Amino acid sequence: MEQLSFFTLPSPCLGNCQTDPRGYCLGCMRSRDERFNWLNFNDAQKQEVNRLCLQRKKRRQYAIFVEKRQAIQASMAESQALLNPEFDFEPANKTSEPNEPL
Repeated sequence: MEQLSFFTLPSPCLGNCQTDPRGYCLGCMRSRDERFNWLNFNDAQKQEVNRLCLQRKKRRQYAIFVEKRQAIQASMAESQALLNPEFDFEPANKTSEPNEPL
């Protein structure tokens, strides 16, 4: 049974209408079909699209967070190796044969 709603759901459009390589809007995170059919959707469908958009936004924010964290960790490891070269356990010559002593 569909719940009664007194107000129509507003469009999640933020006015940043550009798409990513997967076809989702960078502003509202809706797919092409969701954007084009918004006016034809009933309130339940609009609520589902809003839920999906929020989920996509959280996933994108987490992916950006992980990417930044990995970049910071790599930068810290590099600076640590420069500060303390005696603690850099990676072999300097990576082209040596496995049977040759380092």
